[in-house]
Amino acid sequence: MAPADTNQTSVAHPAPHGSPAHHPAGAALVVGALGVVFGDIGTSPLYALRETFLHGTGLAPTPDHVLGVLSMLFWAVTLTVTIKYVVLIMRADNKGEGGVLALATLATRGLDGKARRIRHAVILFAVVGLALFYGDAIITPAMTVMSAVEGLSAITPAFTPLVVPLSLVILVALFMLQSRGTANVGRLFGPVMLLWFVVLGVLGAWQVVKYPAVLIAINPIYAYHLVTDQGFGIFWAFGSIVLAVTGAEALYADMGHFGRRPIRIAWLGLAMPGLVLNYFGQGALIIANPSTVHHVFFELVPQDYIIGLVILSTMAAVIASQAVITGVFSLTRQAIQLGYLPRMEIQHTSETAIGQIYIPRVNWLLMAGIVALVVGFGSSGALSGAYGLAVTGAMLVDAALATVVAILVWRWSWPLAVLVFGFLGIPDVAFFIANALKIPDGGWLPLVVAGLIYFTITTWRRGRRLVAAEMSEGALPLKEFLERMERAPDRVAGTAVFLTADATHTPAAFLHNLKHNKILHERIIILQVDTMDVPLVSDANRVKVERLGKGFHTVIAHYGFTEQPDIPEALRACRPHGIAYDEMETSFFLGRETLVPSQHSKLGRWRRDWFISLSHSASASKTFFRIPPNRAIELGNQIQI
Repeated sequence: MAPADTNQTSVAHPAPHGSPAHHPAGAALVVGALGVVFGDIGTSPLYALRETFLHGTGLAPTPDHVLGVLSMLFWAVTLTVTIKYVVLIMRADNKGEGGVLALATLATRGLDGKARRIRHAVILFAVVGLALFYGDAIITPAMTVMSAVEGLSAITPAFTPLVVPLSLVILVALFMLQSRGTANVGRLFGPVMLLWFVVLGVLGAWQVVKYPAVLIAINPIYAYHLVTDQGFGIFWAFGSIVLAVTGAEALYADMGHFGRRPIRIAWLGLAMPGLVLNYFGQGALIIANPSTVHHVFFELVPQDYIIGLVILSTMAAVIASQAVITGVFSLTRQAIQLGYLPRMEIQHTSETAIGQIYIPRVNWLLMAGIVALVVGFGSSGALSGAYGLAVTGAMLVDAALATVVAILVWRWSWPLAVLVFGFLGIPDVAFFIANALKIPDGGWLPLVVAGLIYFTITTWRRGRRLVAAEMSEGALPLKEFLERMERAPDRVAGTAVFLTADATHTPAAFLHNLKHNKILHERIIILQVDTMDVPLVSDANRVKVERLGKGFHTVIAHYGFTEQPDIPEALRACRPHGIAYDEMETSFFLGRETLVPSQHSKLGRWRRDWFISLSHSASASKTFFRIPPNRAIELGNQIQI
């Protein structure tokens, strides 16, 4: 499973090194976390409470219903976000990184080699979680930006026709700017979101002071009364209440950027208080004037100040969208490195920040999907039916994987782990069922997107395994080849580097070159790239070199799943091992498969054709591994699939 011959890198376990999870909680990190981590959940007040009373939820803006909804919102945020994610799941870091792939890696690391069924189940959950993430990512930017721009309708209904065109302009401009990187814009994210959460808290507190009795909704008895009053009909309301916790998974997924302590401080110190105060302020306003429910967030300010709030909301929505887009880029790179997706062109937009990347193909596909959503649904209210199902599914996946980690890594007893995460998973199950009821109203959309991603990932992984098996069949062990090589062919000056999936066997490209050219270079390097199950690999552990004699060396280059492999850089790291890399004296030989459809493919017809299409679209090895194009030689190999 290596770069040249299998179109992916292999996954190995690393030598341990320091974890970046424990960053100092400086003010800059806390403010930075506000700008990146809380964009999605921070913009939920734009629509969460409004949608709970609209679009057929069966609730009316009466004091009893308002208090019941506020109680549910408060406890959903407390249980799902604060306790489950901030307190518990954020303890599970893979050398400082979070997210569904990191959680799955931790879970599998705690298994022994015999637990194949559990390992396969964990990998399946990881693939499902990854697919649901993409299903959510295509909706979030459209939902948040439209919700912010719809504030113009609160000024005058005459602005309503401008909502869709203006949302499209903002979103398209955002995607057009991705290739330039987010370094300069990113410096503004934290201060803007700091202002946003302060404004949320102040506006909410202003209304709460006018109607302080609304604070009694903290008592969970009001949520209980609402559930008993509505019966099974409460699930329709759950489908909108869940909008208040969308983005909770970002707390864990973005942990590697800031560390858990700054994120916890930012959440408990500002983000959560601002959100809760704003929800209670909106509730107080609805109790005082039920007619405000249609634009309740923008009704928190006097008419003359709405335009300013619309501008600030739009900026927050753009930041939330940028955070999602950045997350898609980061997770896509991890998926490529771990062999879940084919290679794609990855551009680094910063010379100093490894996380700032741009993936053109993903950018344009995401933009096309989001533009289609804005045009097709036309409003955030209509789109809310599609929002939430992917998020709640992803939360259930996180809870299941966290249960495995708690048992295998944290050494909890299995009854305790099941009890804790089972209890915390009750709201997730309720929200998931509620959102499943919205499938006819748009909930099918994230499922279709997630289904396509799941089909793509499983097809790619299965196809690459078949290709690897085909290429390894009859492969000659490298040491055995050297023993048989009694008389060396003519040697030419320079170094030849052969990329391979398995450095212990003779690469097909090497045999093809020897067969047709009948020469060998003075120095032969058989190079294998391993993707480790940690985010970063230290320079000291970058390469492992072995001398085989007769001018042959094997080099295994290690990279973390957040790093971009760089073959010339790996060769330069071999200097302490006695290998001096000179680009002008080095030739790179790469294997490139030509896949031929088989009438009796083990993939089946649909998967076979899709796999061949994915393979053809994959970036060339020389581009992905940063090999100088004028030093690369590709040798073909035909494989039936």
